Amino acid sequence: MLMPALYRSLLVLLLLALGACASMPGRDPLQVTVAGIEPLQGQGMELRMTVKLRVQNPNDAAITYNGVSLEMDVQGKSFASGVSPEGGTVPRFGETVISVPVTISAFRMIRQAIGIMQGDGTRKIQYEMKGKLSGSTFGTNRFSTKGEFDLPAGTAPAGAG
Repeated sequence: MLMPALYRSLLVLLLLALGACASMPGRDPLQVTVAGIEPLQGQGMELRMTVKLRVQNPNDAAITYNGVSLEMDVQGKSFASGVSPEGGTVPRFGETVISVPVTISAFRMIRQAIGIMQGDGTRKIQYEMKGKLSGSTFGTNRFSTKGEFDLPAGTAPAGAG
């Protein structure tokens, strides 16, 4: 008889704990932008570069991470990806710069260039960047940002102008 009561008590405690986690206020998403790009030595049919990410934490608690992954899409197609075992902390209401080496295959670069040249005459290039700062089991922080930029003058796609 004691065992069923113990199990019920543990079940109630577990449900209360889960309810407490669910009622915790949500965290604001990280703000991640490209702070810089530096070339790296590539191999064969690939281009490598270091992407420096500026990570801003708009929350009242520091974020500790021990790994970073990054994917970059251009014009809706996969363009570059990379990972880094770098670890550190983004302070509460603070920012830090994280370096991630990424790889772009020559085939992806050619496909993107052809797509731009055969484009509809627009000078806008759309991009999306997504990734994560890996923490503990429940501490992974995902981020995503989208935007567009104009091609420099003189590099407009065929048929423009």
